[in-house]
Amino acid sequence: MKVSMTVNGRPVEAEVEDRLLLVHYLREVAGLTATNVGCDTSSCGACTVLLDGESVKSCTVLAAQADGSDIITAEGLGQDGQLHAVQRAFQAEHGLQCGFCTPGMVMAVVSLLRENPNPTENDIRAGLEGNLCRCTGYHNIVRAALAAAGTSTD
Repeated sequence: MKVSMTVNGRPVEAEVEDRLLLVHYLREVAGLTATNVGCDTSSCGACTVLLDGESVKSCTVLAAQADGSDIITAEGLGQDGQLHAVQRAFQAEHGLQCGFCTPGMVMAVVSLLRENPNPTENDIRAGLEGNLCRCTGYHNIVRAALAAAGTSTD
């Protein structure tokens, strides 16, 4: 089937199998590899993207379901060669170790801050519940989200 969507502001169109997951479409068709395949069961959140402004785990969405949608990945957050405020906060607060979960975490924090621009630490921990990190213990991720709060721009 033919699908087309806007990915990071750029139109992408391709013939795909009906069963192709959005995460694979982004990686294999659009060539954007920040969106990671972690578990394929929606448990880890490494594949989190914004679909029409909503945070989704792209391993749970078929590319066909995203037809006509606007997708933002970690590669599409920054503008004019500058990192997004959340990306800068992750860098400044050392909110990563191995980096595998980082794109999904960043996207989840962007979504969280759009919904709640002034979250508490508990709000952040609850908002990131569906994104797993096996390295950091989450302390610096939470610090990064708190640092980005109020400075995040779309």
